[in-house]
Amino acid sequence: MDATDKKILDLLQTDASLTVKQIAEQISLSVTPCWKRIQKLEEQGFIRARVALLDPGMVNANVTVFVAIKTDQHTGQWIERFNKEVNELPEVMEIYRMSGEIDYLLRVVVSSIEAYDQFYKKLIDRVELSNVTSSFAMEQIKYTTALPISMDI
Repeated sequence: MDATDKKILDLLQTDASLTVKQIAEQISLSVTPCWKRIQKLEEQGFIRARVALLDPGMVNANVTVFVAIKTDQHTGQWIERFNKEVNELPEVMEIYRMSGEIDYLLRVVVSSIEAYDQFYKKLIDRVELSNVTSSFAMEQIKYTTALPISMDI
C-alpha cells in the first residue's frame, strides 16, 4: 500500500462512479496500471463493495433513531439469536456490541414515529431484552461514509 493506492481509495470513497480513466487522470497514472491497482485493492479486501448512497428523504426514510439495548442474557445462544433476528430487520442500518452501561447500540431508519413504534414491537417480540431506550435524531450535523485513511497502512 503506497500513497497512490491511498489516493485511489480516497477517490473511490468520495465517488465510486468515477471511471478508471478519471481516477488515472487525477493520480497521474495511465489507465491500465490504475485498473490493476484497483483490482488488487479489491482482491486484498480494502474495497468491500461499490454502492449508491440514497437520499433518505426521497425514499421516505428520514427518521433516524438510536436504540440502546440492555440485556441480562449473555449466553452464546442468546447472542447468536439476537444477531440473527436484528440482522433480519431492514430498518436496522448498524449494530454495535458496546462496552459500558448498554449492551448494544442500533441505528435504525424509519419513515415516521409510528413506523418506529411498529419496528419496536417487532424487535421486542423477536428477542428477550431487559431495557430498550430510543433517542430520535433531531438534526444530522455530519454524515459520511468515507473512512479516514491512516498513513500507517
